[in-house]
Amino acid sequence: MLYNDTMIKEISITVLPKDEKSPKIIKSLLKKELNKLGIKDDFESVFIKKSIDARHGQVKLHLRYRVFIGESPADYKSFVPSWKNANGNKSVIIVGSGPAGLFGALKLLEKGIKPIIIERGQETSLRKKEIALISTKNVVNPNSNYCFGEGGAGTFSDGKLYTRSNKRGNIDKILNIFVEFGADKKILTDAHPHIGTNKLPTVINNMRYKICELGGEFHFNSQVVDFIVQDGFAKGVVIQNTVTNQKENLFADSILLATGHSASDIYTLIANKSPSSLQAKTFAVGVRVEHPRALIDSIQFHGKTDENLGAAEYRLTTQVNERGVYSFCMCPGGFVVPSSSSPDEIVVNGMSSAERNSKWSNAAIVVEIRPEDISNEFVNQAEKNNHKELAGLYYRTYLEKLAKQNGNNQAAPCQKLCDFLNGKLSDDLPSTSYTAGVVSSRLDEWIPEHISSRLKQGFINFDKNMKGFISEDALLIAMETRTSTPVRILRDKETFECEGIKNLYPAGEGSGYSGGIVSSAMDGENACEKIIERLL
Repeated sequence: MLYNDTMIKEISITVLPKDEKSPKIIKSLLKKELNKLGIKDDFESVFIKKSIDARHGQVKLHLRYRVFIGESPADYKSFVPSWKNANGNKSVIIVGSGPAGLFGALKLLEKGIKPIIIERGQETSLRKKEIALISTKNVVNPNSNYCFGEGGAGTFSDGKLYTRSNKRGNIDKILNIFVEFGADKKILTDAHPHIGTNKLPTVINNMRYKICELGGEFHFNSQVVDFIVQDGFAKGVVIQNTVTNQKENLFADSILLATGHSASDIYTLIANKSPSSLQAKTFAVGVRVEHPRALIDSIQFHGKTDENLGAAEYRLTTQVNERGVYSFCMCPGGFVVPSSSSPDEIVVNGMSSAERNSKWSNAAIVVEIRPEDISNEFVNQAEKNNHKELAGLYYRTYLEKLAKQNGNNQAAPCQKLCDFLNGKLSDDLPSTSYTAGVVSSRLDEWIPEHISSRLKQGFINFDKNMKGFISEDALLIAMETRTSTPVRILRDKETFECEGIKNLYPAGEGSGYSGGIVSSAMDGENACEKIIERLL
């Protein structure tokens, strides 16, 4: 990429892991590439990206550098914050403090518009205590858990920042904002960046401090229980304190709806106000598969080990009977965590610390579920309640409650991968990172056949590409259901307003427009850009 005719270029080189830390070798390879371009001047370089290539039995590193010719890297700035103090003239209610909400708030502050953030859960320090109780006491707070609370679902679920949504916004800006608030600068250079669940809470706290410093507000333990709508135009929200149950009306110039994929009650509220604003969409459900990290590392690195490589990742996808089966949220050197948002369900997710150094690696393996795959039982239930677009949501809830019935409190039902394929109960289970405990269960008997049969064939297909993936040490833990929402809140393509409720701006995962931290952050920014256009 050429930045200034001949002064700044980006150059890619390939090295062996042992040569990554050798300045002499790196400079020699960069010089060779510049010579090919006819450039023989002295230069300085800044490392900007690394990816691991473990194909063909030889592990290699692809390194990308920004090369400066005739000027200093110190003169180059890729990001300069431009937030302003909120002047109080305009305000926007933001429902949800996940990435769409937080980055939307920062976008508003670029123009001095006051964000008022409503969050049903706790701030991170108190939320940690609620999360710990799930594993130690089997207590699930329905408003403060892995899904709900400051920072959203991603705060305690790894903090992966990889996205392919290049056309949705400025990825580099999002990553630089995370660095501005304390994330490691490595996220600017890694091919698959992640912050780590042990570090992300501090980053999120720093965002809150800055937003408040500039005049924004946060209301924790505050659940939106209704929208105040007049003549099809959103004026405000009714919030209820989740501790005292007291209600309060809040008004603002606009409302950003950024509630995440687990706030099922929001869809019911929208359905009651404007059912035509909802649309059933494809989602995915399945299980968490957990392997010993050493096994995955050995498969991916072809038996080679190198401390510079870290824990190995994988991404798997296949088609089984006209439906996608694929890995999602792969956590190398990570943990499986209890992600229920209600005491009567079991939901699992994955996370990793920044070091990715646990002795396990896990990933969701899920099956694509289309609206036409939902059985009539749930379609009829949704139609009876005049919420026909919520059939997929009812089905998802059914699966989560089914997992609870086959588990024990928050101890999740599980089965060895080999036993799942062979249709037998697992007499003994390998050790697991899932601290809430596991219960041996015939997943193959109670997971619906259209899901379990595709999972079985998917695992067989994956083993062809990753020989050894099917292993006696591999464990399946159920259910993984929150990879995405079954419902989309329709919005105008130009204005981003909800189609049936003007001045309400759906954004992020919960509204059906993103699938991760970075894409949600960009969607929140984009929605707030539209709000700014209307207000100023």
